[in-house]
Amino acid sequence: MGIVASSLLIAVPALLVLWLWVRPLLIGRWKTPGWFIGTAGFCVVAAAVTWFIGAFAGTSLDPEESCHTAGVVYDSAYRSANWQEPSRLFPLHNRCNATYDLVPVWINPALVLLLLLATTCVGVAVRLAVAARRTTKAERERVHRQR
Repeated sequence: MGIVASSLLIAVPALLVLWLWVRPLLIGRWKTPGWFIGTAGFCVVAAAVTWFIGAFAGTSLDPEESCHTAGVVYDSAYRSANWQEPSRLFPLHNRCNATYDLVPVWINPALVLLLLLATTCVGVAVRLAVAARRTTKAERERVHRQR
């Protein structure tokens, strides 16, 4: 029962957010700065979730136990020689030895792409807001000249 409840606690808000994000696409209102800011926020949240998945990769917080659970030899000499690697914020790595990493391979590229997409969305939102302001200002000047 706990798995079903946890799934519902994740799925219901996710579906709500997805509906609020997709609805403007369906009705043609996605060309507004607000939609792009919302998309950027969505990307930042997805990047944070992706980072936490990568940071806490493995079956436990003990890397030696996680490596043994994964069926890989834990190399303590390699870990002591590369002690700074698991504590870096980016790129995420938590290696058992020179050839096996507990962090899934998709984590680091996903982080880069999500944050790049968020930055692009903020840039497009600023561009749309500036264009809308210029258009409004030009219309006001045109109306003022006609008087």
